[in-house]
Amino acid sequence: MLETNNFQASLWMVGSMALFAVEDLFLKWAAEAMPAGQIIAIFGMVGVVMWGAMAWHAGAPLLDRSFFHPMVALRNLTEALGSMGYVAALAFVPLATVGAILQSAPLMVTMGAALFLGERVGWRRWTAIGLGMVGVLMILRPGAAGLSVAALVVVASVVALSVRDLVTRRIPAQIHTLQLTSWAYLGMIPAGFGLLWMQDQSFQPIDRPDGIILAAAYVLGASGYYAVTHAMRIGEAAVVAPYRYTRMVFVLALAILFLKERPDLWVLGGAALIILTGLYALARTRNVAATVQPSPVPGDGI
Repeated sequence: MLETNNFQASLWMVGSMALFAVEDLFLKWAAEAMPAGQIIAIFGMVGVVMWGAMAWHAGAPLLDRSFFHPMVALRNLTEALGSMGYVAALAFVPLATVGAILQSAPLMVTMGAALFLGERVGWRRWTAIGLGMVGVLMILRPGAAGLSVAALVVVASVVALSVRDLVTRRIPAQIHTLQLTSWAYLGMIPAGFGLLWMQDQSFQPIDRPDGIILAAAYVLGASGYYAVTHAMRIGEAAVVAPYRYTRMVFVLALAILFLKERPDLWVLGGAALIILTGLYALARTRNVAATVQPSPVPGDGI
């Protein structure tokens, strides 16, 4: 297992959330123009080529025995299921609502880390996480009556991605991060075609504007994916997971500025509470991380 550095992991997580929020905006535009399965399959194909080439350059083979490790297989499966549900729902659910549902991920990860990974969480961080979840409930309450099946699919995808994050922490250290990322994208290819089959859809021609949107979403998502994977590998899940709340801040801003969504006072109040508790949790993490010395991590400097 990799050495723990919670402070660096937290910074990686915040950066990844900003990248993912912008990716969400582009993905929503893309999902409204083409089938979700097509988006996932294309992302998988491009990702395997790009990340596989980087893994090969770093001396990490694209395929070896590690690919069949049970934790790797479980991670790839949950990654595929989470991506399928998330992209499919984006076309039908307001971006701010999607962002609100995603805020349940830190609670799921923290509970899983405490129950199954034996990680310790101090009462101050538990308090901050609890108050942050109150903010999430405030965001969900105004639209609770209007939640659709698509919104419930987002919830299911969050469960799958939370399992992915917990499993990531238990993957052997000798497996390179670039290998892990390549394999996840490899799993997206059959997942995308499977979703096309389930929805009785086929590939559609991509015009230039949609192609640019899809390419931008990929670059943002790939960068964010590497950052979140790295964060979960060098930090304790219970420490790093709360920083997923910052994604809500970025998503709200993008939804207002680019999609003309108008969140009400419940949504704004909940977001404010999440920001305050997130800042407090960051301060507590800094205090804890002050006693942890940085340590070499495979993949740094690439």
